[in-house]
Amino acid sequence: MIKSILDFFDQFNNKNEPIDEVHQLKLASASLLVEMIRMDHKIEQAEHNMVKALIKKDFNLSEEETETLFTLAEEESQNAIDYYRFAKLINKEYDNSKKITIIENLWHIAYADDELDKYEEHYLRKVADLLHIPHKEFIQAKHRVIEAK
Repeated sequence: MIKSILDFFDQFNNKNEPIDEVHQLKLASASLLVEMIRMDHKIEQAEHNMVKALIKKDFNLSEEETETLFTLAEEESQNAIDYYRFAKLINKEYDNSKKITIIENLWHIAYADDELDKYEEHYLRKVADLLHIPHKEFIQAKHRVIEAK
């Protein structure tokens, strides 16, 4: 799987950034988003579509790149023991505003099927804690997403 990840980012890296850093951050972020799909134990197409749209927009990817990253993130998410390694990398490389964007994206996914499940909210709180997002900013992100619906 590592080879497929490296091949993907080697093929589409156009910023002359170190591949390893770029692919790790994108994959970590996408994996957190993909994990939200499974939280309520109901796989909804609206949630899949939302994750793909957010990945495409946030990383400025083509349809093909989005599909590939989504697939890799699904594999990574299914093989992950916990979320700490994703959060550790994100905390190291992203500033607070980028981490809040991840939280907002997770809220968008949670509300994609028009209902917030308790497991989705629990996951969101866990990720927010791992990303060191203050509770006030966590709630503000939720309200921004609700107001945007």
